[in-house]
Amino acid sequence: MRLNKYLAHSGICSRRKAAELIKDGLVFFNGKIERNPAILVSRTDKVKYKGKVIKPSRNYIYLLLNKPKNTITTMSDEKGRKTVLDIVESKVQERIYPVGRLDRNTTGLLLLTNDGGLTKRLSHPRYKVTKIYHASLDKKLTAEHMQAIEKGLQLEDGVAEVDSIEYVKGKAKTEVGITIHMGKNRIVRRIFESLGYVVVKLDRVYYGGLTKKDLPRGWSRFLTKQEVIMLKHFS
Repeated sequence: MRLNKYLAHSGICSRRKAAELIKDGLVFFNGKIERNPAILVSRTDKVKYKGKVIKPSRNYIYLLLNKPKNTITTMSDEKGRKTVLDIVESKVQERIYPVGRLDRNTTGLLLLTNDGGLTKRLSHPRYKVTKIYHASLDKKLTAEHMQAIEKGLQLEDGVAEVDSIEYVKGKAKTEVGITIHMGKNRIVRRIFESLGYVVVKLDRVYYGGLTKKDLPRGWSRFLTKQEVIMLKHFS
């Protein structure tokens, strides 16, 4: 198993982040700093991170959180701000980490796990994991702008591909549902901001087949076996 995958399967972080930790010299391999993420780890090798020997977990955890506002989607925060791990730490003993990110003021569904393989698949653009957001705007979204968004707006980092967009039924035209599969940073907010709208609230209500049903804001629950199978099959 490659060293970065070894860290991911030990519940430290995602493979991509693991590669960064290794290159930064934060991982010890058989007593020495190892900066090559691709080096192979055998059963007799000893890997240390933050002074502790780590081993791949055989007990995979899958936790779904309805993330509240003003919460950071990171393992820890230098400024001492509340993180998603602070919310769920009492529920698990294993190291888990968030799959993807929601910015500080975005609420809604966030998956946390120590399954590095599933994390990689869910995060990869080729699998086009569906995400639905409920956006509350500072003013009514015009039909013209809705069509432009659905067609695909040109942003600074490329075209923003949107699967569908519609007004939320029974609500004012400031309330919009938008379905995407892209994982670019702040993509939903940037789509509306490019047309002069301010996103007052943003809530992820659907993620890869998972919904917020019976999951109040700030609460979390373990996925069922059927949901885990569904996610792995989907990806």
